[in-house]
Amino acid sequence: MKAIWNGVVLAESDNTIVIENNHYFPPSSVDMHLLEHSATHTTCPWKGEASYYSVVAGGEKNKDAAWYYPEPKPAAAEIKDYIAFWKGVEVVS
Repeated sequence: MKAIWNGVVLAESDNTIVIENNHYFPPSSVDMHLLEHSATHTTCPWKGEASYYSVVAGGEKNKDAAWYYPEPKPAAAEIKDYIAFWKGVEVVS
């Protein structure tokens, strides 16, 4: 799987974890130079609190376009620190 935004490959992996139709990429497969920490947080009742990154690629910024769970609840332990994308980021095989 690849995550692409603004013509730039953000992540590429054959080992994503799919939960609720979202591909969560292993942190090692993500180009972290293209992500900026965000102050945004949301809460999922069964996964826990999500933290966000903004994507910066091709001279543009896509605010809060990636998220991850640094301390997930036990039911979602397998996606700890894995990164998922939305807001126009294409995830393709």
